[in-house]
Amino acid sequence: MNIVDSSCWIEYFCNTSIGDAVLPIVERPRELLVPTIVLYEVCKYLLHKTSEKNVIAFIQMMQQGRVIALDSGLSISAANVSRKHQLAMADSIIYATAMQYDAVLWTADKHFEGLPQVRYFDKTKCKPEAK
Repeated sequence: MNIVDSSCWIEYFCNTSIGDAVLPIVERPRELLVPTIVLYEVCKYLLHKTSEKNVIAFIQMMQQGRVIALDSGLSISAANVSRKHQLAMADSIIYATAMQYDAVLWTADKHFEGLPQVRYFDKTKCKPEAK
């Protein structure tokens, strides 16, 4: 299973080389988990960058994966993850989801660099590409 972090969804939307790298993951929705906090973060970003029609289409595409809601068990796990790895709330929820579902987390968020089950892309080493 895989989780594409908000940072990589945004890179995908912006047609960057990181977006290209996660394309094979996005194209396999049966293996894709989408935490609700990721839907929130991506929607919030896109609402400032594009039309509401485009936002709805993009969010619908994301929802082809299995959407994982935040429940009490995941909340408690996220609190422990936050304490152990010094992650902010949203990041701890995303990482706790990856841990709970034994998923690989694909991200360009430096806070996750070096953590188990994380595939990190360094934005400073990736160049934007036009499509």
